[in-house]
Amino acid sequence: MESTGSRLGLSLGIIALAAPIVALGLFIGSFAITAVEAARSNPLAGATFYTNPDSTARKAAAAAAEADPGSADAATLTRLADQPAATWLLPEKYPMDTVRADVAAIADAAAAAGQLPVFVIYGIPDRDCGNFSTGGLSESDYPIWVESIATALDTRAAVVILEPDALALAQQCGNVPQRVAQIQQGVAALQGTLATVYLDAGHSDWLDAATAANLLNQAGVQNVRGFATNVSNYNDSAAEQAFGEAVSALTNGAHFIVDTSRNGVGSNGEWCNPTGRALGATPEATSDDGLRDANLWVKEPGESDGTCNNGPAAGEWWPERALELANAAGW
Repeated sequence: MESTGSRLGLSLGIIALAAPIVALGLFIGSFAITAVEAARSNPLAGATFYTNPDSTARKAAAAAAEADPGSADAATLTRLADQPAATWLLPEKYPMDTVRADVAAIADAAAAAGQLPVFVIYGIPDRDCGNFSTGGLSESDYPIWVESIATALDTRAAVVILEPDALALAQQCGNVPQRVAQIQQGVAALQGTLATVYLDAGHSDWLDAATAANLLNQAGVQNVRGFATNVSNYNDSAAEQAFGEAVSALTNGAHFIVDTSRNGVGSNGEWCNPTGRALGATPEATSDDGLRDANLWVKEPGESDGTCNNGPAAGEWWPERALELANAAGW
């Protein structure tokens, strides 16, 4: 029979042995909670997004102020140009031999201004399946071009939206495997950089949530922050919030951003220069710790969707359109 002293010694020994294990457990538990909180926290919180002085909106505002100084139209265009909007990286404008330096220069200018740049990578082969925004790079050049962009962002913070419409159009264009592989290339290149990356998911009137989520999962959304909705479209924020939440539920809680540049009164069902639309909420990160990280102006509001409804070529500035959107929003 053991003595009381023996049992006490054994108990004290067990307690002594257990103490560091408990402490380790508390540390691991605390670390796990911290990791979960970090995953949930918004990397864009508190950011002021970059207003590019070389944007088409700024150039149009300057031209209007020079042509008709003091006019209401010039004031409206100047206010519009003061809103931060994404810089679209097209190989036609940012070619392979300069894109790295171009992106670095823009990101450095943003950092010097205390702002966060938003880039849209839009150079995928057979871009837009030959529609209004046709173009892009060859299969061999595309990954090299994206890698150059990624290299510029190795040490520079930015938001990156990867290839609008590419996944959403893939079924219609019959090239799902190719598109998935190309987006995977982009994801791989941007991993390890300081970019916060969102894959484009189309919008609420295009794909159902299950289809969008399936494409995103194949393309590697789990390896980036999340996805973007409503890029260059007009759907109201409530519709995109519901769509984003539904897609998030099928992509292991991926977060999302919404393009609010032209969704102030929602959509009339048209996607190409529809009349009667309005500017939406100005760019701002959210502060509610929800799934939606920010409202962004991904599309520059005064740029045409294409040669439809009397518009100029896709991407060209259309001053009448810009003023129409602003006036409809009560600016």
